[in-house]
Amino acid sequence: MKTADQKVLNELSQVLRDQKLTIAVAESCTAGLLQNTLSQAEQAMSFFQGGMTVYNVGQKAKQLNINPIIAEENNAVSKEIAEQMALEVAEKFNAELGYSITGFARPVPEENVSSCYAYIAISQDSKIILSKKITGDAEKELQDNQSIFIDKMIKELLTTVKKSW
Repeated sequence: MKTADQKVLNELSQVLRDQKLTIAVAESCTAGLLQNTLSQAEQAMSFFQGGMTVYNVGQKAKQLNINPIIAEENNAVSKEIAEQMALEVAEKFNAELGYSITGFARPVPEENVSSCYAYIAISQDSKIILSKKITGDAEKELQDNQSIFIDKMIKELLTTVKKSW
């Protein structure tokens, strides 16, 4: 499985270290792949605080204070939930940045989900600095979409932290 380009990952590491920023992540549909990817960057221990995988509504509510009633309405997949996840994970891990993803890396017909998409959010110092929807490919397998999401997330993170520099 291919994830983010190592050169991009190492550039991200350098920018985060130059800015003295640490990051924590909360992920759902990527099931820990973002954490794994960030751990492979050069000197990851100097910026990566860790993260959590909250794969269902119950864990998002329990671990990240997501309102379970609102989460049940959309299977905990929305822009607002991604933003709350980013804010909460940064606070829990004492990181300047929080990064989150929640979505569907494969179609889920029983939930009336026919496409692959996710919401991502980045918080910095308790403020949302990026919040957007990203897409995958419904024709591809779960692990391929997870990799597509991770590649897009790493590039978005690099672009966002370079702008704030």
